[in-house]
Amino acid sequence: MSHLTKTRAGSWLPSSVEQIDAWIRDLRKEVEKQNAPLIKPIQDFKQMVESDAVLNGLATSMFTEAVIMREKTPLGTPEVKNFDEFLFLLNGIMTQAPQFTECPDKSGDEEPCGLIGFPINALLDWPMATSFGYEFFSNALVNQQLKKILAYWSKYLVSKDSRKVLVESFPNRTPKVLAWLSDEAKREMVKVACEAVEDKKDCRKQTFEDIFECDPKDKYYGFKSWDDFFTRKFKEGVRPIAKGKDIIANACESAPLQVVKDVKKDAKFWLKGQPYSLENMMNFDPLASKFEGGTIYQAFLSALSYHRWNSPVSGKIKKAFIVNGTYYLENKYQGFSNKDGGDPSAPNDSQPFLSAVATRAVIFIEADNPKIGLMCFIAIGMAEVSSCEITVKKGQAIKKGDELGMFHFGGSTHCLIFGPDVKLEFDFHNNKKPSINAVNIPVHSKLATVK
Repeated sequence: MSHLTKTRAGSWLPSSVEQIDAWIRDLRKEVEKQNAPLIKPIQDFKQMVESDAVLNGLATSMFTEAVIMREKTPLGTPEVKNFDEFLFLLNGIMTQAPQFTECPDKSGDEEPCGLIGFPINALLDWPMATSFGYEFFSNALVNQQLKKILAYWSKYLVSKDSRKVLVESFPNRTPKVLAWLSDEAKREMVKVACEAVEDKKDCRKQTFEDIFECDPKDKYYGFKSWDDFFTRKFKEGVRPIAKGKDIIANACESAPLQVVKDVKKDAKFWLKGQPYSLENMMNFDPLASKFEGGTIYQAFLSALSYHRWNSPVSGKIKKAFIVNGTYYLENKYQGFSNKDGGDPSAPNDSQPFLSAVATRAVIFIEADNPKIGLMCFIAIGMAEVSSCEITVKKGQAIKKGDELGMFHFGGSTHCLIFGPDVKLEFDFHNNKKPSINAVNIPVHSKLATVK
C-alpha cells in the first residue's frame, strides 16, 4: 500500500488520497450544477478516442485497471471510474484555477493539506499509473489533443476572472477552500520561502508582502490573473546573487533531486533506472555531443514557491527552443507494475524520464568563464504545468541571475548540464544530499563551485 502515502514532490497534490477524493467529490457537485456542454477541444478529444478502436480500448482499459488496483486498497472504488466521467470533470476544470485547501488533522485542527496544483493529474492519479495508461499517454495524437485542451484552459488562467481564487474562500467545502491571499495561505507561502534559507526563525518573521512584489492596497494585490500571481517575483534583495566567476548560481528556487556524472549521449531512458539520454533531452540537437561524459544536476520546484528561471552563469545565449512532448506519461516502471507500489503522482518518481519526453525548454549558454564553457539549462514541464516560456533569444548577453523564462500555471523540474571537462563541487545547503524529500535551495544562491 506504499502508493497511498507516497511523498508528493513539490506538494503539487495532497499526500492523502482521501483528501484528493474529497476534492473530486466537491468538483463533481460544482460541475453538475453548471451542467455545461463539453468545450470544443474536449469534445474533439472524445470523438477522436471513440473513433479509434485502439485508443478507445486503451482509454476504457486504463480506468478499468485503475478501479481493480484501487479496490485492492482500504480506500475502495476510485472517484473517477471511466473515461467519460473524466471528460465530464475535466470540462469543469476549464473555468477554475487551482485552489488552496485546508483539512482537519487527527486532533481536529485545520492544517494546510496541500493544493490541487495538478487538478487534471488528480483525476488521472490512478489511470496514468496503469500499463494501459502508459500506452495511451505516449500516443502522439492524444498529446496533440491534450495540448489544445491545456491551451484552452490557459486562456482562463491568464484572464481577470481567474483572480477570484485569490480572494474567495469556501469554508463549508470539504476540504476547506481558502483564498490565496488569506492570512493562512500567505503564511504557508512564507513558510515555504523560508525553508530555503538558513535562518528560518528570522525569515518567518517576515510577511508575504515583505518577500514578494505586490500591492497590498489593491484587492488582488496588483496581480492581473491567476498566472500573474503564480509567476510572482521576489522583491529586490530577497534573493541576492552569489558572487564569483567560479560560482554557479541556483537557476530556480528548487529542491535537489540528483546529480549524475558521465552521462551518455544516447541511453534507454524508458528503463527502470531512468538513465539520462542527452540526445533525447536536447531533441537531437548537434550540441548534445559536447556534453557526453558530463554532469547533470536535476531539481524540482515547489507548488507554493517561485517559478521563474534565472541564469546560473554570465555569458551569451547560444541557442534556445521549445520541444513539444507528452503531458501525462510516466515511466512504465513507476506504475503499478512496480513491486513496491505504483507512483500515483507520476511526476514524483518519473522526473529523469520526463527530461526526455515531456514538453520542455532547452537553453544553451556559452559561459564567460572558460572553465565552464558551454552549458545547458532545460526546464521540464510536468503534467498540465507544461507552458514553458523562454524570455531570452539567441545571441543575447546575460549576467548571472538574469531571467531566462518561466513556468506558467505553476512549477515543475529542471536540469543543468555541464561538459565532461567541468569539475564541480555542489552545495546542497540545508540538505544532506539530493532526494525526493529535499527542501528548496534559494534561487541565485551558490549551487556549485568550479574546481
